[in-house]
Amino acid sequence: MSETNPNPADTTHFGYRDVPVAEKEKLVGKVFTSVASKYDLMNDAMSFGVHRLWKRWFAVTSGVRAGDAVLDLAGGTGDIAALLLPMVGASGRVVLGDINAAMLREGRDRLLNEGRVRGLAYAQVNAQALPFPDASFDAVTIAFGLRNVTDKDAALREMQRVLRVGGRALILEFSAVRDPLLKKLYDFHSFQVLPRLGSLIAGDAESYQYLAESIRKHPDQATLKTMMEAAGFARVDVRNLTGGIVAIHRGYKI
Repeated sequence: MSETNPNPADTTHFGYRDVPVAEKEKLVGKVFTSVASKYDLMNDAMSFGVHRLWKRWFAVTSGVRAGDAVLDLAGGTGDIAALLLPMVGASGRVVLGDINAAMLREGRDRLLNEGRVRGLAYAQVNAQALPFPDASFDAVTIAFGLRNVTDKDAALREMQRVLRVGGRALILEFSAVRDPLLKKLYDFHSFQVLPRLGSLIAGDAESYQYLAESIRKHPDQATLKTMMEAAGFARVDVRNLTGGIVAIHRGYKI
């Protein structure tokens, strides 16, 4: 008896592998649980520290102001939340959200150790089904997390739903490199250097191979812009950083 081929509509990508939709969340969770304790160290090693500049620019250009309520999705170890807290001030609040308990715990412990308590809350949430009422936030941020979401369109719709009118979604994510020479160097670093760093520093080459592959499967700048518009965002703009290695997408709820 011949085997029945799975319906392509029931599968999604996990790196370069096609997997059942229902399994991707578990597989991604396993990756980030594995790397949580070494996540910040690996980010420094694999980006030569440039990720800190990207994140700082992301926060500085976010338009977040004193008194704002901000939801930071895929907040991980708290880099973005730490940058946004002084911007919202004593009258504002930042909710650090992440689907992965190990990553959320790393972020909470780090921020507590730094004495960052006031105006900060934590929530283990799935970006595709946020447990917040409509119009709860002035801004929603997500840095290096959207590519790991199974249903990106659903996550974008949820981000739009929980924003107040005039609020904005800000997405910092790896994107499509424009310069051919830079792309060759970037591909070499991603597929030859990155897994070796993962093995050396985190004892996990496979997870960092997935991370490199997940970047290549993520929608490029123009495609993500179109997806945001389809989710209801207006005035969507894109800013490339470091030749398009990463890009900042911004969209407003009107």
